[in-house]
Formats: sequence, C-alpha cells, structure tokens
Amino acid sequence: MMLTKQILQNAINQQAPRIFSKKFSDSASSGVSFTLSDTSRELRELVRKFAREEIIPKAAEYDRTGEYPWDIVKKAHEIGILNSSIPASIGGMELNVFDSCLISEELSYGCAGITTAIKANTLGQTPVIIAGNDEQKKKYLGRCIDEPIVAAYCVTEPGAGSDVNGIRTKAQKVGDEYILNGQKMWITNGGVASWYFVLARTDPDPKAPAGKAFTAFVVDRDSPGLTPGRKEKNMGQRASDTRGITFEDVRVPKENVLGAEGAGFKIAMSTFDKTRTPVAAAAVGLAQRCLDEATKYSLERKTFGVPIAHHQAIAFLLADMAIGVESARLVYYKAALEVDQGARNSYYASIAKALASDVANKCASDAVQVFGGNGYNTEYPVEKLMRDAKIYQIYEGTSQIQRMIISRAILDKAKNS
Repeated sequence: MMLTKQILQNAINQQAPRIFSKKFSDSASSGVSFTLSDTSRELRELVRKFAREEIIPKAAEYDRTGEYPWDIVKKAHEIGILNSSIPASIGGMELNVFDSCLISEELSYGCAGITTAIKANTLGQTPVIIAGNDEQKKKYLGRCIDEPIVAAYCVTEPGAGSDVNGIRTKAQKVGDEYILNGQKMWITNGGVASWYFVLARTDPDPKAPAGKAFTAFVVDRDSPGLTPGRKEKNMGQRASDTRGITFEDVRVPKENVLGAEGAGFKIAMSTFDKTRTPVAAAAVGLAQRCLDEATKYSLERKTFGVPIAHHQAIAFLLADMAIGVESARLVYYKAALEVDQGARNSYYASIAKALASDVANKCASDAVQVFGGNGYNTEYPVEKLMRDAKIYQIYEGTSQIQRMIISRAILDKAKNS
C-alpha cells in the first residue's frame, strides 16, 4: 500500500519527536555495542518503509526518463529526511552523522539515483551548517525548512576534480561585492538547486597554499550571470540532476561569504568529513539490495532440477556478497561514530568510502552473474544496480584518493610514534 500524505503526516506526528530529537549513543557499559538505539531503529524502519513504498515502485521509470524525482523529494521533505542535518535552532532535525547514514543506506536500497538527489541537498547545506553565521543559516537553511527546495555543492570543475587546488573559478572583491567568473562541472542538483555552495579562488597568486587561496560563498540560483548547462546523460543514477554551471560576472554580496576570505578550502574539506561516510552507507544500501535480489532469484531459478542456490558456485557468490555487505556496514558505523564523538574521521571515512564503493561494485557484478542472461536485461533490477554502483568509486573522492588519504594517515602515525 502506498504511503499517502496523511500517513506520512501521522509518521511525523507520532515518531519524529522521538526519532529525531535524540542522538545515537552507545549505552553499553561493558564494551562495544552493535545494537541500534530505539530511536535509530525507529528511524531506520520509517525510512525503510518510505523507500519500499515510495521509491522502489518508481525507480525504474525515473531511471528510464532521467527526470528529477520532485514528487519523492517533496514527500521526503514532509517527513523530515530531506533536511535531516539542519540544526534544531533553525527548525531542522539536527541528526548526527550516524543516523544520517542509516537514512542513506535505506534510501539507496530503493534507488541510488534518487538517494543522490535527496542526499546531495545535505552536501550543499553542510558548509553552511559548519561555517555559516546565524543570519546565513536562518536565510538559507530556514528556506529549506519552509519549502521543498534543494541546494548544491559547487566545487568540481572540468579540470579540477580530486585536485581541488586546480580550481580556476575566481572571485574578485569589488567594493562590498565579489565578482565570480568560471565554470563548474558534474554538479549534482545543478539544474534544480535554489542556491549553491561555491568554492572560488580569491588569491590570484598561483603559488598560494590551498588553505589560504580559496573562499566559500553562498550563491543564489537567480543571480544574473549564473547559467546551468544541459543535464548530463550518465551511465547510472539517472534520476540525479548533474550539470555544469557557468559564472559570468556573477555579483555576490560580501554577506554571502562563509567563514572568512581564504577559509574556503578548510570548509570544503570539513564538509567531506561529515558527508563522505553517508555516501559509504548509500553504497552499502545498494550492495544489500544486490544481495537480496540475487538471493531471491537464486531460490526461484532452477537448473538441473534444483534451485540454483543449491549449487555451490552460486551459494559461494552469495556468501562473498554477504561478507562484503556486513564488513562495509561495520566500517561506516565506526566512521560515523568517530565524527559524532568529535574526532577527526578522515581516516575511517576514507576506509568506509573505499571499501563500500568496491563492495557495491562487486556485489552488483556478482548479482548480474547470478541472474545470468536475465541480469543483462533491463526487465530485471540488477542491470540498473550495476550501472548505479560505478559512480561510488568516483564521486566525493575517487577510490584512489581515499587510498592516498589512508596511506598518508598510516605513514604520519608511524613517523610520530
């Protein structure tokens, strides 16, 4: 039965105060606990129901058309999961990273592309949450609470992806304004965002260190000179709106600077500490869907008189998929708890992102293998899952970049020990 607006509203009234007002905490007194708190478990069940009743029935059609899933986004706004990280002082739920990860996993089980459309909003909002002043938070985050609009994180450029220091978009201060010129690329929610977080170079010296060369801005969508490009036709996650954004003499008032001039790089990187782990969780959600679909099919499909699940070749594929899913889930749990406890979590976030991305791709490939010829056909779900999985090894830092971060942390620790 589909969730109606009234049922969604009842979910908010009955569950949201208990689910969202508390943060995840380990209540065990004798060691590590892997049991979810009651509030986290209730949150997971609410989002799981939403994913299965609102997302899964429509996922294939959105994948086919590439349209932005506004109807689902609006329903996500109604139950609070579109703006789950916004501070309570602004009217948001102020979820911690752990609970945000639970949301990402459950949504991605339904559709990774629709999940990206929803969770990219958090990516755009997080710099304002981290570095915005009270006026900026009230103006831009408050707007997101009041109506179902989305934000976008505008950093990547045609010649600068993982190499953030290669950004060429410039912002020149003229009086009480900054004039932005440049081009961004692969911007999720680029054509549907109401406002953008934008990173631009304010120090013209090409040798200036990244920590001082860039400034962070909030830029309104209707700013003259700001032009979204065409929607990119991607291999997977097609419900996500991905575009280039051009800035031609875009005037931004100094009031829209986040933090201080030159602090943009730190803000952008601090954002990844909070958003990279939910991406890992989303990859786990996709991997879990692959395992479930493959298991179900292996019990229905028969060869040589028995379900193919009874053949060791298939059974071992399922076992390896389960090993990957459970391992990746535990790592993202660890990474999320690290940041929620106030620790710098780049090391664990990168491990979670790298592992979960690889697991998602292997599980998707193995699921197609279990389905055989049917897995290669669009009438079955695993073909889409395989296309959707690949981007996890690329966006929010490639798997290679994650390994660079991990290895540097290992070497730094060894040098200082």
